[in-house]
Amino acid sequence: MKPPIFDFVSPGSLQEALSLLAAGNGEAKLVAGGQSLVPMLNFRLLNPSMLIDVSRLAELRDITEQADFLSIGAATRHHELEMSSVIAKHFPVLSAAMRHVAHLAIRNKGTIGGSLCHGDPAAELPMIIQLLDARLIVQGPDSERTIKAGDFYLGALTPDIAENEILVEVRLPYLASQTGWGFEEFARKSGDFALAGAAALIKADNGRISDARISLMGGDEIPLRATEAEEMLVGKALEPALAEQVCDSVQDLVTPNSDLHASADYRRHLIGTMTGRALDAAWRHATGDIDA
Repeated sequence: MKPPIFDFVSPGSLQEALSLLAAGNGEAKLVAGGQSLVPMLNFRLLNPSMLIDVSRLAELRDITEQADFLSIGAATRHHELEMSSVIAKHFPVLSAAMRHVAHLAIRNKGTIGGSLCHGDPAAELPMIIQLLDARLIVQGPDSERTIKAGDFYLGALTPDIAENEILVEVRLPYLASQTGWGFEEFARKSGDFALAGAAALIKADNGRISDARISLMGGDEIPLRATEAEEMLVGKALEPALAEQVCDSVQDLVTPNSDLHASADYRRHLIGTMTGRALDAAWRHATGDIDA
């Protein structure tokens, strides 16, 4: 299939892009990598009057260490996250997750902003920003908003971003030293969308968990944080019985759909299994059983 007819413009600055977006009156769309947008155009799910290419805007491409957080421009590509030594230093769980995103050709084109604004519940980045308590910076024509990752998704494929706004930056607060991490997902074959996935962070002090985070994908219309399961872990060592209780809690939390790829029950089982594996890896990282 072929896309509808549209104008294509490449603004020279973020402010020009915002002006073009406002002039489009809801009929203009942003494009950077186009890995989600182009298939939607080809299937005529969208019919924009204009595509605004923001992929070359330098102000959207930086990965910068700030005092309290790491700043990532929204047009940063998946492969740049995967290969960045700065990302690996501060957020190895993000580096690991990027290796699971589709295929290398797509990672070379797709951007963090595109993935987050598309908001596929089976994608890695929407889950990871929940895990990392990210702050998303959204620029409108006259003002800027900061949105917590947990508040960014209003529903499936529905981020809290207006038609005249642009996601410009993702801020990741630094983790406590020696925080252990784990990332697990299950796909039918490499490069496919995951049927289910989980990521975990654990901070251990004197053999006890002082802080825990668990984030899930494939279990609902939006990525989830398993806050009740996290609370079950604090103050305890990760023994097998406790891990089993936490996985049961996670399975009770999720409400996956059935489709041609997997039943809801199978996805629920997978999420429990992926959570257990992610917790085990995070615990072993945190306690020094494997390198952080």
